Amino acid sequence: MSRRAKKAAPASGAARPTVTVCRGCCCGTTAKVPHLDNEAQLADLRSMLAGVAMVRRTDCLDACERANVIVIQPSAEGRKAGGRPVWLGQVNDPGAAADITAWLRDGGPGLSDPPGILDLYTFKPSRRVRHELED
Repeated sequence: MSRRAKKAAPASGAARPTVTVCRGCCCGTTAKVPHLDNEAQLADLRSMLAGVAMVRRTDCLDACERANVIVIQPSAEGRKAGGRPVWLGQVNDPGAAADITAWLRDGGPGLSDPPGILDLYTFKPSRRVRHELED
């Protein structure tokens, strides 16, 4: 047993939704998604969601067949209201950032319904993949 005191995690990230953008082996590559400026998509999300959600980039979410993959995790309030992470795949439309932003400005998972267009992107990953991201 460690004698080191555990530090409390900062509450600021949990107060807002988190957007995890895959940019690993398949997602974010011109070979897999040649018609999309992947770096511009990430920059748009960061710019549009500033102060609304935390946007983070990760190497691989292990759903390569659905490149580009984005996971929206609810805020603490959204989770208390029953919100769970929402997985979006094949997010290869430059306008998708605006749809994601509109939803998160309204509260995101657990607090508001996503725009109908996001239903086209939603998928359920394997239990193993979900578990790895949520830990």
